[in-house]
Amino acid sequence: MTKTIQTTCPYCGVGCGISVKIDESNRQIKISGDKLHPANFGRLCSKGSALGETIELKGRLLQPKVYGRETSWTEALDLVADSFKSVIEKYGADAVAFYGSGQLLTEDYYVANKLMKGFIGSANMDTNSRLCMSSSVAGHKRAFGADVVPNCYEDFEYADLILLIGSNTAWCHPVSFQRIRAAKEKNPNLKIVVIDPRKTASCDIADLHLSLASGTDAILFNGLFQFLHEKNKLNLDFVEHHTEGGEAVLDGLKLDNYSVENVANRCDLKIENVRQFFSWFANTGKSLSLYSQGINQSSSGTDKVNAILNCHLATGRIGKVGCGAFSLTGQPNAMGGREVGGLAHQLAAHMDFSNSDEIDLVSRFWNAPNIAQKGGLPAIDLFDAIYDGKIKAVWIMGTNPVVSLPNADKVKEALKRCEFVVVSDCIEKTDTTALAHVLLPAQGWSEKDGTVTNSERCISRQRALLSPAGSAKPDWWILTQVARRLGFEQAFHYQSPVEIFREHAALSGFENNGERAFNISDLAQISQHDYDNFSPTQWGGIRFFADGQFFTKSSKAQLIPVIARLPINAPNENYPLILNTGRIRDQWHTMTRTGIAAKLNQHKPEPFVEIHPENAKRFELKTNQLGYGQK
Repeated sequence: MTKTIQTTCPYCGVGCGISVKIDESNRQIKISGDKLHPANFGRLCSKGSALGETIELKGRLLQPKVYGRETSWTEALDLVADSFKSVIEKYGADAVAFYGSGQLLTEDYYVANKLMKGFIGSANMDTNSRLCMSSSVAGHKRAFGADVVPNCYEDFEYADLILLIGSNTAWCHPVSFQRIRAAKEKNPNLKIVVIDPRKTASCDIADLHLSLASGTDAILFNGLFQFLHEKNKLNLDFVEHHTEGGEAVLDGLKLDNYSVENVANRCDLKIENVRQFFSWFANTGKSLSLYSQGINQSSSGTDKVNAILNCHLATGRIGKVGCGAFSLTGQPNAMGGREVGGLAHQLAAHMDFSNSDEIDLVSRFWNAPNIAQKGGLPAIDLFDAIYDGKIKAVWIMGTNPVVSLPNADKVKEALKRCEFVVVSDCIEKTDTTALAHVLLPAQGWSEKDGTVTNSERCISRQRALLSPAGSAKPDWWILTQVARRLGFEQAFHYQSPVEIFREHAALSGFENNGERAFNISDLAQISQHDYDNFSPTQWGGIRFFADGQFFTKSSKAQLIPVIARLPINAPNENYPLILNTGRIRDQWHTMTRTGIAAKLNQHKPEPFVEIHPENAKRFELKTNQLGYGQK
């Protein structure tokens, strides 16, 4: 017997819809793009197309394990709850932590956040989204007063100038890149500028590639702002009535030399290329800036985000068709995680610990008098605290930080030192599960049931296709069972994902009189039937800020003075080269899922380093060489 189910891809933040034909007799599925989903209209990349090859049971974690032996859910959950309770009683709530993932569904994320911050009483819950999206979150909040992506994907078709900044979109967000390529073919006026130190596959459609020196993005965009000012291309009416801080930005630019010539010199670019880029932006009203990890993963990532936003706000190119600054999300549900407060400085429903009124609001909604009163430790600091023995117990959900976090050896040593490590995952053997005292089998894609939110704020359903493998359970269920054992049963009564979603939606509208951008309270009474049949829905409408109103106290956007800073780790005699990381086209994160599919291992079958021919000659490096030569 076969049936067809619409679901959502579990890879990048594009959030593609997938139509799946399922043969229930043998767990075989056939994947095709959902032609009605607004994120992809039937397009799929190589990873999405190969999802059917990744659901085999080989390598799956199928039973709970305690200190290496299989056991029952009851024993495993009792041990987790008793161990966390013991640590909290002895050392306090800040001695425990959760570390989540953009792979979690929104419902999973919501329960984890509520348990740790609302009832355990510590904000030590962070997520691997910290590595890719926290700079954008902070930049959005500084400029807009809220973590809001103003744009939508259809702006790709309306723009006359698209900047790809710090993003190899062709490999990291392939379906969006296909859509941009198609838009360029239809619109001969559309120009593409790639701003990236490396020449990547995204340059295939570029009219101009600015291979700027690593880390100089803020210099480039400060220079653009200066150029716009000098050429009288700022929208003075919009600046006066809808922004604040413009004079401070201009005063800051006077402290440095942002002439075209000096910007080109500092960014290691040709003067004529910088002038061309500046002129195109100055004279193209429908300008769209797409940026990703090359901006976010930086010691000054937030400032780089605001340097980009400044140029759009000062020209009034925000909230309008075909223009704006658009953060391309790395993970499938990084946006959903932000909605429910997945980062350590956040609460839920786009509220955070910087506002005591919001802490009180969430406390009353949850009936959680023990709610945390201040932000917790972000990812790197969290694992440093584990290493130092300050955090005694940690629960890691759906991610592999021993591989994915910076300074991986220290992360590995931290978990070795930790008194109690819980990992819930669908894969049995990863670098992180090897260090766990308790392993909890979580459901993977094809078994999970809930919602995710993509880069353009579109909420979609990820539906269960197959029955759970072995004893695998949903993350929200696992968390709920532990919460009940910790004495919080009344607040964690959930029996199904729709109940969690309703509460999440209700919180977004609780005492929200328009001050908070995120508000899906019209879904707070959604029925099981409507949840099951939920169609992709973009919260907040198609675009934000078309009316020039923002979520700051003054209702005006904030222009942020940015002092351009070079990377903290500059090349030196001992480390003369910069290693600029990048994602490869057919693999995802640490390959625990994509590595299973044979076809996905054909494009780039081995780890590799790309190096400029001149540097290769200098260091006596040759193609396919292992090790390194001498200077």
